[in-house]
Amino acid sequence: MKVGFNISIDVTKIDKQRLYEGKKGKYANMTAFIDTENKSQYGDNGVVTQSTTKEERQNGVKLPVIGNVKVFYSDLPHETPQQPEVDDEDLPF
Repeated sequence: MKVGFNISIDVTKIDKQRLYEGKKGKYANMTAFIDTENKSQYGDNGVVTQSTTKEERQNGVKLPVIGNVKVFYSDLPHETPQQPEVDDEDLPF
């Protein structure tokens, strides 16, 4: 399975207290919720938030949406929507 997506993040919404130092730089853990088959009214397939800890998730902590995700490629099999049958004789042209 392969899925390609673009992510846009409003960096001003990043909670700087959640950044951490790693061996090669400063990092922020993110979580993306993606629905490859449905789009929002803005054409997005999902949202991005900063990641929560296991304890935060158990306590129902939800962090604000800081970005969005748009799928631009997917090799996932999708069902083809059924097209209604049209009788050509009933068309006015």
